[in-house]
Amino acid sequence: MKQYWLMKSEPDAYSIDDLQRDKTEHWDGIRNYQARNFMMRDMKPGDEVLFYHSSCKVPGVVGLARVCKEAYPDFTAWNPDSKYYDPKSTPEKPRWFMVDVEFVKKFPHVVSLSQLREVPDLQGMRLLQKGNRLSIMPVEEREFQTICKLAEG
Repeated sequence: MKQYWLMKSEPDAYSIDDLQRDKTEHWDGIRNYQARNFMMRDMKPGDEVLFYHSSCKVPGVVGLARVCKEAYPDFTAWNPDSKYYDPKSTPEKPRWFMVDVEFVKKFPHVVSLSQLREVPDLQGMRLLQKGNRLSIMPVEEREFQTICKLAEG
């Protein structure tokens, strides 16, 4: 069964434009156990993703992606020169995982965080809950559809 996700990225690190250019990319550097577990247990090829720009002037949903490869070990954890290096993760006992995502669409305008907060149907959304800072989180299908309509309207 298809699931829906929101994945956050800082646009100066990796933006929707980067994904559009690259077409497909691995989603590496996740160093939160809950987000990792979502990837390992729940994310499957075909799942739809809201691409969210965070830590920027106007944070918000900027486009769509799709999971195209299920979770596999995040090899950046094994590289001492990587900012995501983790000496406790090894190829034999990987601690961190990643999925591959493919570009689907860039929205004509950002659906801003402040705009999302104003929509009554989205009030239960994880993203809008106080203290929720996960870079990957599940989204209800109705929340996904509501945000896509906001992007087009």
